[in-house]
Amino acid sequence: MADNTQLSKSGKGGVLADLKNSRFANSMQHKVLPKIASNQDFGLAAGVVLILALLIVPISPFLLDMFLTVSIGIAVLILLIAVYLERPLDFSAFPAILLLTTLLRLGLNVASTRLILGEAEAGEIINAFGDFVIGGNYVVGLIIFIILLVINFVVVIKGSTRIAEVAARFTLDALPGKQMSIDADLNAGYIDEQMAKSRREELTAESDFYGSMDGAAKFIKGDAIAGIIITLVNLIGGFTIGMMQRGMDFSTALSTYTMLTIGDGLVSQIPSLLISVAGGLVVTRSGSKEKLDAQIGKQFGTQTRPLAIASVVLIGMAMLPGFPVAPFLILASISGSVAFFRSRTMKNEAEQKLRGELQEADESEKTEEKPVEELLRIDPIEIELGYSLIAMVDETQGGDVFKRITNVRRQLASEFGVIIPPVRVRDNLQLEPESYVIKIRGNEVARNKLYPQLLLAMNPGTAEGEIEGVEVTEPVFGLPATWVSNNQRENAEIMGYTVVEAATVLTTHLTEILRRNADKLLTRQDTRHLIDNLKEDYPALIEEVKPEVLQLSIIQKVLQSLLRESVPIKDLPVILESLLEYVKITQNTDVLTEYVRHKLGEVIKKIHEDQNGVIYAIGIDPELENNMTKSLATNNDSSVSPSMGLRPSYVSEIIESLKTSIDEVTVAGHLPLIICSAQIRPYFYRMISATYPMVSVISYTELPAESEVEILTSIKIDEQVYG
Repeated sequence: MADNTQLSKSGKGGVLADLKNSRFANSMQHKVLPKIASNQDFGLAAGVVLILALLIVPISPFLLDMFLTVSIGIAVLILLIAVYLERPLDFSAFPAILLLTTLLRLGLNVASTRLILGEAEAGEIINAFGDFVIGGNYVVGLIIFIILLVINFVVVIKGSTRIAEVAARFTLDALPGKQMSIDADLNAGYIDEQMAKSRREELTAESDFYGSMDGAAKFIKGDAIAGIIITLVNLIGGFTIGMMQRGMDFSTALSTYTMLTIGDGLVSQIPSLLISVAGGLVVTRSGSKEKLDAQIGKQFGTQTRPLAIASVVLIGMAMLPGFPVAPFLILASISGSVAFFRSRTMKNEAEQKLRGELQEADESEKTEEKPVEELLRIDPIEIELGYSLIAMVDETQGGDVFKRITNVRRQLASEFGVIIPPVRVRDNLQLEPESYVIKIRGNEVARNKLYPQLLLAMNPGTAEGEIEGVEVTEPVFGLPATWVSNNQRENAEIMGYTVVEAATVLTTHLTEILRRNADKLLTRQDTRHLIDNLKEDYPALIEEVKPEVLQLSIIQKVLQSLLRESVPIKDLPVILESLLEYVKITQNTDVLTEYVRHKLGEVIKKIHEDQNGVIYAIGIDPELENNMTKSLATNNDSSVSPSMGLRPSYVSEIIESLKTSIDEVTVAGHLPLIICSAQIRPYFYRMISATYPMVSVISYTELPAESEVEILTSIKIDEQVYG
């Protein structure tokens, strides 16, 4: 009975203990830890004050052991964080941490020196390090300590400092080029404003980080020098104090203070060495985007042939006279086994991939044959790629062309107010491997070559120096460009080149092609869709847009005319209101387009004005403009030819004079723009558009009254041609 009672009491006590432990754990989880997390600033400030106090306030050997344990633990933690780091910026606090840990070690050095010289003891950790390393032989212990100092100071710290210095310099030098690349991607529509802002912030953080690391590396170097000086002071000062003040004999003083000094130096230098290695790992991982273990495993594990050759070499070295056989054979067997099993794994993966592709091919052959009507369908926009470019659109291989094309369609919809149809991308084995073709409604409109493994460096006109590579002409702007390797990127950006990837070249080219052909992509169905989208916001306006009042074909042709000259149709309500107003007067789409352009005067002004609100343009000689007006009056017909009824000699002289004017304007740093009277504007554009499709033509009257126009040059022809 007594036993049962005792057992019951014991069980009750165990339950109470478990209940108390549970309450303690809950209290820690829900009360204490959240308070600590919400007061991190207080903890940091207290830690800094405590570190500074170590320089002044004496501490006991037990507290010194505690602080030394913290120092070693922090060093190990920093090293492991550096090993598992994916990007250097993920450890952006590292420069500040270097300063704090350096102050901590220096404070502990002062505290340990005070104990060693004042009391001839420095806690259990320093004694343990001294006994373990010295092992009864002071000379050996001193030599080992000096070797550790050399490794830390000469090898690790010097290398880390140099890498940090070079990384900071190259990062700052490449900053303008990288900013230009971000602006180019934003302007081309590959990224939005939010993503551009994020990339700029990351770029700024990167430059700040490497600049800070360059300075923080000096902390480690100074810490190592201070450690050497403190060790010498402890050794000489301790030996002197021991013999002169404490009455120790020579052997006792040498034994006591050598052990304490070397132990103190090791406790200080080992954390310093760990943090130095961590700093080297951080600054050397600037070009990687994956963890160190994955990077090393991928780069070593996939190279089976070097592993096999290394195994053979090790076996050969084991056979040399006098060499130990066992170590070389063990290492050779490990290297050979890794090469063998990794080779089999890669072969099985390749066979499985091939089997899957064959299975997909069989399944595609078993599918029903497509209707003949599918063969008659024409894709509005199509890109054909050579087989070397297929990886650019394969997301499993890191290709992002489809995402870029989506961004391009969004950008053009926002810029012009027109919905670009989906882009079909397909491979064409009949093309050259590096070639691509852009088609609009089945017709080829552009062709170019790309080198996916290289980068295109374009000279915007301000680059200094030349770079080696495949020299080409950039397909969109006609700039001289060179395909260069990845390791030339930073050098090219420093020289002032704009460096982009092959996918960027393709999507930039596609963007410009879509801009030039937006009118061809606007179908009658698209026009109806745009009008229907206004029903909810503009019901009264849409109610007036009826076939008997304003035909859909007229709306489509006017919108196409606007898009042909890169005038946005985003303000569709204003365009429809203008057409409803003037369609009662005429149904000539050319005339209606001019009426609409006058309503869109503010839009046209914003397109062509510079940041100061000035429009720089090419004028037309008054006498030449008068002759064109007379020619149009003589040919009073809606079907006036593109030459406006002028003789071929007129047209040839006009085109030649225009070429000269365009060169003058381009050299002055402006885009070519022609301004003339409203009567000849549409016909003059038709006359020059075949030769100069990028040149815009506007009229004086379609601009707002307050517009500031500056004529840079004029189109003239010799008086002998008039006649």
